[in-house]
Amino acid sequence: MSEQHNVQKILLVEDDRQLSEMIKDFLVSEGLHVIQEYRGDRVTKSVEKHSPDLIILDLMLPGKDGFTICKELRGEFTNPILMLTAKSTDFDQVLGLELGADDYVIKPVEPRVLLARINALLRRGKLLESEQGVNELSYGNLNIIRNSRHVTLNNEVIELTSQEFELLWLLASRAGTVQNRDYIYKAVVGRDYDGLDRSVDVRISRLRKKMQDNTESPFRIKTIWGQGYLFVPDAWG
Repeated sequence: MSEQHNVQKILLVEDDRQLSEMIKDFLVSEGLHVIQEYRGDRVTKSVEKHSPDLIILDLMLPGKDGFTICKELRGEFTNPILMLTAKSTDFDQVLGLELGADDYVIKPVEPRVLLARINALLRRGKLLESEQGVNELSYGNLNIIRNSRHVTLNNEVIELTSQEFELLWLLASRAGTVQNRDYIYKAVVGRDYDGLDRSVDVRISRLRKKMQDNTESPFRIKTIWGQGYLFVPDAWG
């Protein structure tokens, strides 16, 4: 299996075997290694066995649904989760993002669109990683270590997904300066902001909860209407 050593692994969780085969064949032709799973209640074991770089997760699965799987995985799995959904309502999209999904694609799946989303998620950290220099940031009782992705607040370890950490680092490394949505989307989501996508708003909300901010009247990560978000450097005790 040495030929797969440097190939990024995708765990594809889709119970429609015909669709799964179509997606697998396309992604393999694009240089990715694809592991297939057809049942929701087998995903955790597949993740432990294969340590995928990204999971494509269907919502409606036998054994366990995608929302439940996503919520459970986010305790340990920090790599991207891309949801497949047959529904296009804001509720489904927001709920998936709140449970820890990084992005979503609506069925019927267009292979090139799916590949673009996958590539965006796999390369999303490169813009931040290309900025050399500081590896540790401290603001009051908040400490962030970049290399180990370790965050503590009031001496308590804060568990963040990979994308949540990247969002926090982006804001904290530019403390006191408003970061506009266009830059945040390119750096954290990996693609341009289309004016409608709410994924960064959802992640800001999740981040605020984890960072013990006031979600009704934020004082640590503020929304600057019409501009973007502001990390307040002196609001961390």
